[in-house]
Amino acid sequence: MSEKIILHAEHVSKSFEVNKDHNLTVLEDISLDIYEGEIVAFLGKSGTGKSTFLRILAGLMESTHGKVICNDARVEGPSRDMSMVFQSFALMPWLTVFDNVSFGLEALHYPQDKIKSITQSMIDMIGLAGYENSYPKELSGGMKQRVGLARALAVEPDILLLDEPFSALDIYTAHKIKTDLIQLWESRQIKTRSMILVTHNVEEAVIMSDRVLVWDSHPGRIAREFKVNIPRNERSKRRVIDLVEEISDHHHEQIASAEKKRKPHIAPKK
Repeated sequence: MSEKIILHAEHVSKSFEVNKDHNLTVLEDISLDIYEGEIVAFLGKSGTGKSTFLRILAGLMESTHGKVICNDARVEGPSRDMSMVFQSFALMPWLTVFDNVSFGLEALHYPQDKIKSITQSMIDMIGLAGYENSYPKELSGGMKQRVGLARALAVEPDILLLDEPFSALDIYTAHKIKTDLIQLWESRQIKTRSMILVTHNVEEAVIMSDRVLVWDSHPGRIAREFKVNIPRNERSKRRVIDLVEEISDHHHEQIASAEKKRKPHIAPKK
């Protein structure tokens, strides 16, 4: 990991209108730096605002307060430098595997010969060779998620945003795709410079990331940071188990405390 900040969030808050007199605050005053060469996991239960924050980072949702800077430019809409993989696959059912993967390249008006070359390269790299003309309905869940990954990586984003991308998959398929993605990352076969992973799974966060940010709710905020100072080739051993247990203990205590003390932060409109 370098010392170069590739993505910066400054005092980001997000509120939604409950009624004409009150707003519900889901994110409150979050500041965060993402460095080049790191994978960061957002870990927490549902309702902590992790996915909302991820969408704000990507420029898919506006914050109520604060700002996001990516590669020294303010994010004010969908960013060319970021690409997202969704839990629900988000494939277009009327398009083939090839056309789903090439969709972003088409939207960016790449030359046709380059679109064909990059798309085929991504399909081969992600393990879908031979399925170019298949439709999503003909694919397993794992294959659909590989299409989603290939589509996101095809536009060569600096930052890959992963919104619970493995939670809808069986354990074996999820493990295989995670392993393949990390191998692509470590071998530098992909040009992505940083990744952010939203997850509920403590072990997944520890195995994949360099930093684990544990989230609290009502309103959503980053409660604690854990650095994963374990070489990746040792992350299936005792040190991983110890860190998983430490994070899990903290996470369970945090959830219990939140359920006792916190209520949704609904504030009068100013």
